[in-house]
Amino acid sequence: MLSLERKIDLSLFETGKVAVGVSGGADSLALVLVLAELLGKKRIVALTVDHGLRKESLKEANYVAQLMNEYGIEHHILTWKGKKPTQGIEEAARIARYNLIYEWCKKNDVNTLCVAHHLLDQAETFFIRLHRGSGLTGLCGMGAVGAWKDLRIVRPLLDIHPQKLREYLQQRNIRWVEDPSNQSDDFLRCRIRKFLPILEEKTGISMQRIADTMKVLTKSRDFIRAQVETFIAKYARFWDEVGVCISLKALRESHEELVYQVLNDLLKKISGKDYTPRADDVERLVANLTQPNNENFSGATLSECELFVGQHKLWIVREVRSKKKMPKAVWEAFVKENSHYSHFDLPYKLRVALVKNKMPIVF
Repeated sequence: MLSLERKIDLSLFETGKVAVGVSGGADSLALVLVLAELLGKKRIVALTVDHGLRKESLKEANYVAQLMNEYGIEHHILTWKGKKPTQGIEEAARIARYNLIYEWCKKNDVNTLCVAHHLLDQAETFFIRLHRGSGLTGLCGMGAVGAWKDLRIVRPLLDIHPQKLREYLQQRNIRWVEDPSNQSDDFLRCRIRKFLPILEEKTGISMQRIADTMKVLTKSRDFIRAQVETFIAKYARFWDEVGVCISLKALRESHEELVYQVLNDLLKKISGKDYTPRADDVERLVANLTQPNNENFSGATLSECELFVGQHKLWIVREVRSKKKMPKAVWEAFVKENSHYSHFDLPYKLRVALVKNKMPIVF
């Protein structure tokens, strides 16, 4: 067996069929072929998203289809339809790609998506998140197992240098697609990719050293993560998925780092966003909220959530933008249908968020 096959951790894979995102680039082609060898062709389905952003994209998708057919691997092309944004195109394309794959997997009872993020991607992610001002959690980078909504995401190549993937294909005389956007200075990731070899040459800081440091940070994150989960379980109460309240006293008596991580976690859960807020924004919130004898916290809006104090609690509620005040009769009708809420004196903003979540009406 080649070293690439030996480096794949098969314990990452549960039973059942595995979808693999295959763009036609060297990384994803090597991944789908090695998984077909390790797991068996019948367990693998290759999914290629045609974003329609370049005139060559359909031709490239068809090349992947032809190659998968030659290797006896099931393959489907998913097309991003509709008008494309003119700004933030990289992020929009990523979201569209994952959503298209997610929808296909849900319709076809596939619970695992395998993606080809590797050692270079991990090092790039470190600097991208450093640029965004991420805290400990962000600087840990991507995990071997993650999720997109309730679709399991597996990344078995995080410890593998991309050159190994190219060598794997070269040994089989398989050509791959080079996406010209991967060299464009319009994207931060591409600029960082060009910077990393210079960093290693001038300082000796290699991709591997960066990845090893991220693993050390991950151990610290996992310990803090356990403390955060214990704290939330003890002191927080969730109101469906649109709001949470947490003991203000407990927050103010806790270490600032724990408070930071708790607020980060709660803001991500209530906002429903993929990313946590910027670290410096949360740090300012923590400093404002935890000042000794500070009873004048006037509230804040962060990550499309409203934060305010009341009833000796900090409330975090998904932001609802409405110029009209919710009539009392609307809440009464809501409580009639959801009688368990009648026992609580809930803040108005939470009432609005609950109503909007369950009864999408206009008021």
